[in-house]
Amino acid sequence: MFPLRDTIPSYHTPLMTWTIVAINVAAFLATRGMSIPAEMELMHLYGVVPARFLHPEWAAWHGYPEGGAIALITHMFLHAGWLHIIANMWTMWVFADNVEDVMGPLRFAAFYFTCGLIALGAHVILNANSTVPVVGASGAIAGLMGGYFRLYPHARVVTFLPILFFPMLFELPAVLFLGLWFLSQVFSGMLAGPEAGGVAWWAHIGGFVAGMFLVHLFRNPRRCTQCLIPPHTS
Repeated sequence: MFPLRDTIPSYHTPLMTWTIVAINVAAFLATRGMSIPAEMELMHLYGVVPARFLHPEWAAWHGYPEGGAIALITHMFLHAGWLHIIANMWTMWVFADNVEDVMGPLRFAAFYFTCGLIALGAHVILNANSTVPVVGASGAIAGLMGGYFRLYPHARVVTFLPILFFPMLFELPAVLFLGLWFLSQVFSGMLAGPEAGGVAWWAHIGGFVAGMFLVHLFRNPRRCTQCLIPPHTS
């Protein structure tokens, strides 16, 4: 189930959304052509390896440099492959502009990175001994989805769903689409484990919940109120 677009128009140019997408794409393209060892070193230094931060003796033994706090931010701009970057950036493109609409660029950036850090924290708590680097914007994007869930429950999302070999398009209520997505993360996290298959399920869950609870704290009261009202359709 993949979102194609939503039905809520933007009332302001989503400058910060464009900026974050552009940085993600530029960072990803900069890693293309790197050798596999060089790319893995990059992921370990600028992604977040839970054991690096929670077990400093282990980190020193394996040659990690001291510090590394910058990885708490840079991991959100690294992606492991084309499918990873495309899925994340497209999902952000669908939901982020409307969330930025009610916040403005600076509040939106603060909201985005706060959700990303909380998502990371959820993953690290459940994977304290993991030596696998966490990379990707999906935790922060899950926060945007949680915020959208609270702001626009009556919106609709055009959804792509392949059934066997037949591509199907559905227009689903946003509350249903996002609710099903969230439940799929919970079930995957519970059944497959926190990090099974290389997916940080609980980072997605933590980010979504953070977005739901924090979104109204970051709203700008001077932004247009009509941003929250879906257009009438006939």
